[in-house]
Amino acid sequence: MDLRQLRYFAAVAREGQITAAAKKLNMEQPPLSRQMKQLEEEMGTALFDRSGRRLALTEAGQRLYERSEELFVRFEETMLEIRELGEGSGGTLSIGAVVSCVSLLPGAIERFSRGYPGVGFKIQGGDHFQLAELLRRRRIELILARLPFEAPHGADDYIVAPLPNDPLAVAVPASWTEYAGRDSIGLGELADRPFLTLKTDLTTGMHERIMLEFGERGVQPDVFCECSSVSVILALIAQGLGVSLLPRSVLDSLRPEGCRMLELENAELQPDVGVIWLRGRYLSKSAERFIAELRHRPGGSA
Repeated sequence: MDLRQLRYFAAVAREGQITAAAKKLNMEQPPLSRQMKQLEEEMGTALFDRSGRRLALTEAGQRLYERSEELFVRFEETMLEIRELGEGSGGTLSIGAVVSCVSLLPGAIERFSRGYPGVGFKIQGGDHFQLAELLRRRRIELILARLPFEAPHGADDYIVAPLPNDPLAVAVPASWTEYAGRDSIGLGELADRPFLTLKTDLTTGMHERIMLEFGERGVQPDVFCECSSVSVILALIAQGLGVSLLPRSVLDSLRPEGCRMLELENAELQPDVGVIWLRGRYLSKSAERFIAELRHRPGGSA
């Protein structure tokens, strides 16, 4: 068995059909079928259950598939490490970011690109659970997220490096004249306003921190809408439908029309931000350099 044959097997396992896998691999069906039979003969056991319309993995096949995925990741890491010896100034850096942290990326990418113009970027959004799965499968190398990182596989699997604080500010409709001329607002004043909160079903840390801060002041906000999209929340605010607490970096970078940003009075709402990667995995030089850029973000406070 060689690596090429293992890749053929993994493709068949994912597709559940020889025909579909052959198409993905840009090869003919008969040679792929022969490769799978040869692999089973070499293993001395059936890897596929062929009784249904789709090929299903046997217990042995499932174990081989899991091990092969791990091997592919290690192989790619090794190739990357070898290529980067004495180089590390090219390639693509894949990053995942939760919606409330995406606004921290443009400035960091712009500064990073001045020194390393040959590095490209691939950016994917999602919640903590989705991004952790992409990280585990090596589809991304780093995650930018609010802390604590709600890790689905246990915190010990991850390294978390804290980043400069990104305080929350209040977004209010520009059409609400009662806030005209004001630069700040107290948290208690928001309690009787329709409140729009940034929250997903699986990632609730920032929402819970905000609710706790309200509770410590003896008030509870009138939650009008829970939403996982910053853009939707800002659109609702622009229509005069409510107020929200959002990271200052989001409001600074988007400068949404129809919204005004007010500073919070007497509130220590500075949800921690961090960059996360898998413990025990090779970290590319580009990733290491980008982490350093994030950790020295201008205007942030440690």
